[in-house]
Amino acid sequence: MQPRVTAVIVARNGAKYLPRTLAAIAVQTRRPDSVIAVDADSSDDSLAIMVASAPAQVDDARGHRTFGGAIAHALQAAAPQPAENEWLWLLTHDSAPDPDALRGLLGAVEIAPSVAVAGPKLVRWDNPAVISSFGESLTPLGRSLGLVDNELDQAQHDVQTDKLGVAEAGMLVRRQVWSALGGFDPKLTTVDAALDLCVRARLAGHRVVAVADARVASAGGPELFGRRSVSAGAHNRIKRFAQLHRRLVYAPGFAVPLHWLTLLPLAIIRSLGHLVAKRPTAVVGEFAAAFAAIFDDGVVAARRNLRRNKRVGFGAVNPLRVTWAELRELRAHERSGDAPDAVFDVARPRFFGDGGAWVVLLTAVVGVISFSRFVDVPALTGGALLPLSSSVSELWAHVGYGWNDLAQQVTAADPFAAVLAVMGSLTFWNPSFSVVVLYLVALPLAALAAWLCAASISERAWAPMLASVAWTLAPSFLISLGEGQLGAVLVHILLPWLVLTVLRAPQSWAMSAIAALLFAAIAASAPTIIPAMLIGLIAWIIARPTSSHRLLWIVIPAAALFAPLVVQQVTSGTVWGLFADPGVPVARVASGGWQLAVGSVAPGPNGWSALLATLGLNDQYAPLLVALVLAPFAALALMSLFVPGTRRAIPSLALALLGFVTAVGVTQVSVSSAGESSVVLWAGAALSLYWLGLCGAVVVSIEHLERHAVLPAVVALAGVLVLAAAPLWSLASGASAVSASNGRLLPAFVSAESSQRDGLGTLQLTVTSQGTIAVHVHRGRGSGLDEQSTIAATNTDLSAAEKRTATLAGNIASRSGFDVASELDDLQIAFIVLTPESDQDAAETRQRISEALDGNSSLNPIGDTAQGALWHYPDVGEATSAVGPSNVDTQLGQVTLVGQAVVFGLTLLLAIPTTRRRRVRAARAESAVMVIEASDE
Repeated sequence: MQPRVTAVIVARNGAKYLPRTLAAIAVQTRRPDSVIAVDADSSDDSLAIMVASAPAQVDDARGHRTFGGAIAHALQAAAPQPAENEWLWLLTHDSAPDPDALRGLLGAVEIAPSVAVAGPKLVRWDNPAVISSFGESLTPLGRSLGLVDNELDQAQHDVQTDKLGVAEAGMLVRRQVWSALGGFDPKLTTVDAALDLCVRARLAGHRVVAVADARVASAGGPELFGRRSVSAGAHNRIKRFAQLHRRLVYAPGFAVPLHWLTLLPLAIIRSLGHLVAKRPTAVVGEFAAAFAAIFDDGVVAARRNLRRNKRVGFGAVNPLRVTWAELRELRAHERSGDAPDAVFDVARPRFFGDGGAWVVLLTAVVGVISFSRFVDVPALTGGALLPLSSSVSELWAHVGYGWNDLAQQVTAADPFAAVLAVMGSLTFWNPSFSVVVLYLVALPLAALAAWLCAASISERAWAPMLASVAWTLAPSFLISLGEGQLGAVLVHILLPWLVLTVLRAPQSWAMSAIAALLFAAIAASAPTIIPAMLIGLIAWIIARPTSSHRLLWIVIPAAALFAPLVVQQVTSGTVWGLFADPGVPVARVASGGWQLAVGSVAPGPNGWSALLATLGLNDQYAPLLVALVLAPFAALALMSLFVPGTRRAIPSLALALLGFVTAVGVTQVSVSSAGESSVVLWAGAALSLYWLGLCGAVVVSIEHLERHAVLPAVVALAGVLVLAAAPLWSLASGASAVSASNGRLLPAFVSAESSQRDGLGTLQLTVTSQGTIAVHVHRGRGSGLDEQSTIAATNTDLSAAEKRTATLAGNIASRSGFDVASELDDLQIAFIVLTPESDQDAAETRQRISEALDGNSSLNPIGDTAQGALWHYPDVGEATSAVGPSNVDTQLGQVTLVGQAVVFGLTLLLAIPTTRRRRVRAARAESAVMVIEASDE
């Protein structure tokens, strides 16, 4: 008996594809006996187009937006009692069969009565020579996969016909089997719906075949039914839910509770895997699929339906599963298909062959010479620099939100404390030694970063060499080293790496994550340049809108790091305090506009006035000398506006302008204080941004000068070397503020006593040049660089604890009737340190304070130490320490640490490289081919 074929075509917003599909059905060499047209709640002209084709039945399936749901609705209305030899041909609006497609499908089922489902070879809608799908299967762990995906059709897959599953578009299924199986699973609305039907048909004792002679053009997968597009995250969610639903349906009864209990733990583990594999967009979908599976109310009905029709065990379908070996082969085939056919690479300067290694080596020699006096010292101090805490545990105890001795209250830690904790952990045996190491390698590290950054945008060997030397010898960098401005030093070293990774972030999650870590470190080290960095990042997002999700991630770790400090400063009414420089507040005179223009972050033309005076020369010509030696370099930078390819120069010069404006702005702002003196913000980091833009513009100029670039580059290089001579001399001669330290913050006697008893306080008195007393309370071994607090430095209102300490200091520094002993006992202060005088004006005041302390019968004079004169109060009691809760002793502190740990942990997972780097991208290869073809013509 001749089989009867009912074609069911379902459309949802498919007016664009329907004319071709309907025309293809009409010209079949074996036409279907009946055509049912179903509109699945379309909002376009799909229904009208199908009505015009005059099908046997038109069904308006309102409320049924899925392919399977619309088919079930139409068949229920069409024929409740199906014929014995009736077949259903399932088509979507974008399934255009070849003229012989139905004949081929019927030919396959007629010669094999055991076949219940036959599927065609799906080819691309716009390119019929490419196979989009031909058979589906399952991995050993139950994940579905297509056996063929976007391969050129060369009949290479036409031999094997038996498949575990076929695609739903163009599927021919026996109607009795369809009805017995209940059609598609209502919970599998798109992905895996056809595969699940085929698996159930196999378990019911039927065969599933793929027919190579039947070809159907398809415009997309089942997830695109009725949609213009589906995001990668949504596609992963749909596929994962389908896998979990099938797992719960197919599993033996005793294993279902185990599978259900592991849904959420598996989601967590797989999310970490997605991050390592650089698929962060899949994380939300992973959890959404897991929760959907946890509350999946269709599992019971699906398991009952499966049990009712099951005739054979899963052992019958296992031979059709993909083995591990076949899976590895498929993945290798996919990787080879992704690689470009030809490899073309733009010639870039080589680090070891084009001078990069020599520049780094020479700057390393200069660095060792400049800081030779620090080679065998355990710590550094001076300027804005102090030794770090003596143990790694103390470093990390000062991160987050907890008690701060300097602020004498529970406060948000400076984000820079986290940077110092990471640095100190690298030399865990002596955290302060990490700063010494940084000073010794600062110059070669800066040279390496600048050379690699410049080489990534240059094809000439001269350009990265000049940019590297200019960047390493930048006046702001050298002066920051001399003044102990560790934050500005780190910014200068890290900025080229940030630029390099931000430029590559649109194409890579790994680069985005690395850029995020660098952005957070730079922002923590120099909050003054955060606005400038945000402006630059926003401009890059505007230029690369399709990659905005990767670029926006760059600010997330920094936001997590700054969140506690932002909340506290805003609630305290000191918003501008967010931009305070981390480290020890140091009173200074701000540089003028012309000094900033030549890169000088401190008054005076980059130290040349002091050098000329030392040499016995007239220092009034120092500004003219600096301007003359810097002129060639500045001229090369400005020349970039007038050479071909100005588009490349504009971002660099805009960055330079942004840095210069920031530098001018920060020198006009004072948000913290040192004693009675206001502290002007340090412009070193902003000048590094300014200098980076100039270096980028110079690279552009040298690129286009080509063979004429040697002389200008040599002259500019000579000028930079001369410009750097004065600050290098200051560093090498020991005239800078930074000096060697034994690592102790307080006298040895204090450290020894504090090691025996936690929480002992030391009252430090410092006489300022104005004759006033600056007071600090240290606990334990003292407050190192990692415990410095911008909250304390920017707070203009004294807390109750600070007022009490000030009262004690005022009375202990003079003869009065104040009960000093009782107050020292209450505050758990056992030592008083009177630091050495800073100048002659403070000597008399210090002498009077010393006499008052000597005359106090409660105090025992210990004598002079490197940190100052020391007195001991031996009768301090065993009362509860005045130290408040640590960063893990409060709920807010715990939440802060956990939140920051999660954000940075996820970012680190994204930053870990997990894929092999390709030599070039396909786009570059295509452009190279176009160049070669053009040259051949």
